[in-house]
Amino acid sequence: MASIARSALLKQAASASVRPAFHSSLRTAAFHTTARRALLPPPPQIIEGSVNDAAPVPPPSPSHGSYHWTFDRLVAGALIPMTVVPFAAGSLNPTLDAILCATLLIHSHTGFKAIIVDYIPQKRMPKIRMGFNWLTNLATAVVGLALYEFETSDVGLVEAIKRVWAA
Repeated sequence: MASIARSALLKQAASASVRPAFHSSLRTAAFHTTARRALLPPPPQIIEGSVNDAAPVPPPSPSHGSYHWTFDRLVAGALIPMTVVPFAAGSLNPTLDAILCATLLIHSHTGFKAIIVDYIPQKRMPKIRMGFNWLTNLATAVVGLALYEFETSDVGLVEAIKRVWAA
């Protein structure tokens, strides 16, 4: 009896090893719900310069590099006490409210710029990146104008948040 089962198992193992490999990939592809395609075509595989050339060093700029990172961290750190103090102290100071709005606007603007720099490559899509940069600048200006109108002719940001929270 053991020899009958053994020969059947050996036949099954032998036929599995002879099967084409694409059967398993078809089963895997049928399992996934999204198509496999690249969003952008791959860039040309070229090497600029030679192996012995030094990497290009960009010119120092106060709006890039470590200065930019430090400024972003300072703005993000300043948002913590500026959002807590008006609610904890209960004061409705319009100057503090305006500073909070400006800091939120700067923080959002630099965050969206960082997303654009990280995910839209300058070499591959220069026009799209420039368009997104202008769109970010326009959106920042519109939101800044809207916050100014809201601060000067309405109750202000902190009071609006208090009212929404209490509703």
